[in-house]
Amino acid sequence: MVATPIRVKHEVKDESLALLGKQRIEWAGREMPVLRQIQERFAKEKPLDGIKLAACCHVTTETAHLAIALKNAGADAVLIASNPLSTQDDVAASLVVDHGISVYAMKGEDEETYLRHVEIALDHKPNIIIDDGSDVVATLVKNRQDQLPELIGTTEETTTGIVRLRAMFNDGVLTFPAMNVNDADTKHFFDNRYGTGQSTLDGIIRATNVLLAGKTTVVVGYGWCGKGTALRARGLGANVVVTEIDPVRAIEAIMDGFRVMPMAEAAPIGDLFITVTGNKHVIRGEHFDVMKDGAIVCNSGHFDIEIDLETLGKNSDDVKTVRPFTQQYKLKNGKSVIVLGEGRLINLAAAEGHPSAVMDMSFANQALACEYLVKNKGKLEPGLHSIPTEVDKEIARLKLQAMGIGIDTLTAEQIEYINSWTVGT
Repeated sequence: MVATPIRVKHEVKDESLALLGKQRIEWAGREMPVLRQIQERFAKEKPLDGIKLAACCHVTTETAHLAIALKNAGADAVLIASNPLSTQDDVAASLVVDHGISVYAMKGEDEETYLRHVEIALDHKPNIIIDDGSDVVATLVKNRQDQLPELIGTTEETTTGIVRLRAMFNDGVLTFPAMNVNDADTKHFFDNRYGTGQSTLDGIIRATNVLLAGKTTVVVGYGWCGKGTALRARGLGANVVVTEIDPVRAIEAIMDGFRVMPMAEAAPIGDLFITVTGNKHVIRGEHFDVMKDGAIVCNSGHFDIEIDLETLGKNSDDVKTVRPFTQQYKLKNGKSVIVLGEGRLINLAAAEGHPSAVMDMSFANQALACEYLVKNKGKLEPGLHSIPTEVDKEIARLKLQAMGIGIDTLTAEQIEYINSWTVGT
């Protein structure tokens, strides 16, 4: 089959990978029925007609379906990678060759290239920004104030990005509406918990081929991503330890059947460490010093700052790659620490990211959030906005419908009862 000639500006690794990318995109689409229905409606209604859009996302087969939906909606979109190791080069090629979408993403791109791509995204003069981690938004606010009047709003689906947006709002620089996709029920309950849980362990196993059964696995952080990771690790037979700073989450982890302790106590007993906090240097030099020889350390938070690799490097006599995405640091004390995926998202560095069935709902939220911003242009106050409850529930309804699952509806008597204060027991 002859691909459509390339007509858009782009930077991808290898355009000849497009056929493989197309096949993989089609495979992912088999489990994305909600986004497919939205995509079909968008193609008819064109709710984003004339809208310039810049998306900074993991360039995966699932993201491809979001990008295609946005193009069908009429958007003039540019897509860049949100992480140097998360791009699937065949997918990037297919989006350019088969769908005419401008993509600037290559697996393994260096920081200089990534920052240049952020500038290219902003050169597009976007009306809407879809961000993973809020780097594009932060760059706009810091360096491109003249473009703010063109911006209708932004959407953000990572915990890390929401933290940054809240900090921006508190500093008085978030002068436009931002849709908090991350906190939608049909996002974090499923994407963060089931998606991160499965894909994180998938990445660890692909990178190392270790047996998790019997391993003491330390999950650092017990938010929704940590809950899913801990749950899946236990399912594979690991002895799971949780570290936390939040007392409520710590109690929850205890009652979910996990041991909870400070990192200082967990570091000497762990065989495998997985960070999912969104914070900086949660595993540091003093922790590396007391780890077992051959302890494995990896990250499933958005940025590569959770593990203090700079200190680890300074305290090591030798660093060598022992398997793809697997580096051994030989410490000055004679022990070794194994780091996976350069401390970046292990589920995307060594594996393929979240299964398409959960990204179906996450990207449905992203697509509908963009439509919501356009429909409510000029009506939304600056700051973070939740996905409307009716949108959240509609996504869940469509997902259930696609799965062939029905649920009950309230009777007239039940509706009257829950809306009345005069009817008691």
